[in-house]
Amino acid sequence: MSTCSIALANQKGGVGKTTTAVSIVACLAERGQRTLLVDLDPQANATSALGLEKLSGGSVYQALLGSTALADSIRPSGIANLDLIPSEVDLAVAEVDVARTENYVQRLRNALLPIREAGRYDYILIDCPPSLGILTMNALAAVDRVLVPIQCEYLALEGLAVITRVINQIRTSGANTNLDLIGVVMTMYDGRTNLAQQVVNEVRKHFGDKVFKTLIPRTVRLAEAPSFGKPITVYDSGSYAALVYRSLTDEITARANPPS
Repeated sequence: MSTCSIALANQKGGVGKTTTAVSIVACLAERGQRTLLVDLDPQANATSALGLEKLSGGSVYQALLGSTALADSIRPSGIANLDLIPSEVDLAVAEVDVARTENYVQRLRNALLPIREAGRYDYILIDCPPSLGILTMNALAAVDRVLVPIQCEYLALEGLAVITRVINQIRTSGANTNLDLIGVVMTMYDGRTNLAQQVVNEVRKHFGDKVFKTLIPRTVRLAEAPSFGKPITVYDSGSYAALVYRSLTDEITARANPPS
């Protein structure tokens, strides 16, 4: 199997993007899939959620500028089959510095290429910042697929329209002609409210089978896990949230590797 690369992107914050990224890579790793998570968000929440420190000089920053090899930033997560390229606060200035470079949208794609060609990983996931700046554009230019997490609320629908427009622009501009939407995942779902179900129905009406069947619930255990530096599958492996993320991962792997 060739490496499958997926960016998790949504310009709106607080939609469960990082929780979803960390949970998916943990689910892939526990299945024996060699997995790399790239934390591209200067807030470094994915790095913290895996219990790793934010070390100055340890992010993709220098590799984006071409001064180091990206592979040098890979660190073991402490979970079998799961590695991480952490983030750091300094990554915030990359938006400015990378914009001054040649082929600035392709910097991450070029930096990732040796890692992909080495066949070291089955999956590479990128946790994007909650914006549509240079870093997110680089992620979209570097991957095969985009996964969009959206919260079960009406304002999320507007954000979904924006991110899908950007995906189309990246594709048509030639920055990444093969970019594809692997799916939309509904997060923070509360089945007790009519609003949540209405939003799910509305998104499914517009995006059809691109919307994953699995709905990610609001749960206390899921909210607690990052503060312990563990993904939900490690923090509470038998919890409902862990089971739900395993179900979502089933759907993702089925879409990433359709039967021939």
